[in-house]
Amino acid sequence: MNDLIPVKVECHSGYKADEYPKRFYLDEYQFNVLEILDRWYHGDSSPGIAAANYFKIRTQNDKTFILKQEVQSGNWYLWIKGESLHLDL
Repeated sequence: MNDLIPVKVECHSGYKADEYPKRFYLDEYQFNVLEILDRWYHGDSSPGIAAANYFKIRTQNDKTFILKQEVQSGNWYLWIKGESLHLDL
């Protein structure tokens, strides 16, 4: 089971807006992005699936997450697998 949790993301804007995430907020927690481990794009060739940018990141507390940005809406999500999110902060 995959779940998308809406999050607020602050991005680096270089040659384009929202080039890559610098930090994200989940409830009252702030996560600073230390490293982008991987990134990929999923196009809109599949019916019902919006085009999106994905970022696999490592945060300051050495946690690994996947962030999804829907291209058309600009909305950001934390993408998790499983029943629940365990942050273990």
